[in-house]
Amino acid sequence: MKEVKIKGVGSYVPSQVITNDDLSKIVDTNHQWILERTGICERRISEGEDTSSIAYKAAKVAMDKASIKGEEIDLIIVATITPDSFTPSVACILQKMIGAKNATAFDLNAACTGFIYSLEVAESLLKTGRYKNALVVGAETLSKIIDWKDRSTCVLFGDGGGAAVIGIDEEEKSGIINTYSISEGEKGDALTAGANDVINPFAKEEVIKSKYVQMNGREVFRFATGAMVDSIKKVLEGTGYNLEDIDYVVPHQANLRIIDYAAKKLGLSKEKFYVNLERVGNTSSASVPMALADMDNEGKLKDGDLIVLVGFGGGLTCGATLIKW
Repeated sequence: MKEVKIKGVGSYVPSQVITNDDLSKIVDTNHQWILERTGICERRISEGEDTSSIAYKAAKVAMDKASIKGEEIDLIIVATITPDSFTPSVACILQKMIGAKNATAFDLNAACTGFIYSLEVAESLLKTGRYKNALVVGAETLSKIIDWKDRSTCVLFGDGGGAAVIGIDEEEKSGIINTYSISEGEKGDALTAGANDVINPFAKEEVIKSKYVQMNGREVFRFATGAMVDSIKKVLEGTGYNLEDIDYVVPHQANLRIIDYAAKKLGLSKEKFYVNLERVGNTSSASVPMALADMDNEGKLKDGDLIVLVGFGGGLTCGATLIKW
């Protein structure tokens, strides 16, 4: 069976930079406190752009690198937890923006593992033979669901988007080798962001929900460290590859402590883990594709490199993708 290959990647972040010192002016925190606990120095925050606009700008970069036009794309999947609206989906808005008139388009919500899940779905659909080219995007405007008075969460997140164009590799020399994903819904209360309240003229009781991100930091950290290690090991199973063969791990950029823990637990050099969270923070679904695009821009990715993408987050969810570049 022919492999599904990444043909082009791209990213976009808003121009507005918010430093740790900037946050110290609106909430009781400081640069050193944030840096020591997360590894984050700054993040990008929207000045008015919504998720579809961010997705569009990231997608255009990926499409240009893949030398593909909108009408050639027949599948669009956008991973996000911060859509512009309940309907239309960000994917359908993006379809209109890029002129992908021949595409099936839909959103997927798996929080910080969203891009990994979306890649798995897109790969599966491409292998049916019905679709030829897919646009997979992770995009977030997390700033609109953050409580800017809560220092335990507002220091963590940023806005941004990453995208990949994927399609069948006719030469079968590179592509997605394996994917692993799993969910632990019983732990979902550890990381939440509410939607609409349940209020109607016939309700016996009203259900009021918090619209902001709420997180049990200890529980999420405990889950993330184990999930990251397990996902990397699981995605290698049955592939003929082992940990020593990996050239790069591209992890969800949540917290430097989590990444350091995983590297130590796996016995891998920290140099193999690409990290950009110090300047973008946690961008949820956008995190992994943004990091991959940064690596591409920096010339780090070489033909034949073995790369593991790994995500973990709300749901709770986790997963990994093994790619030969």
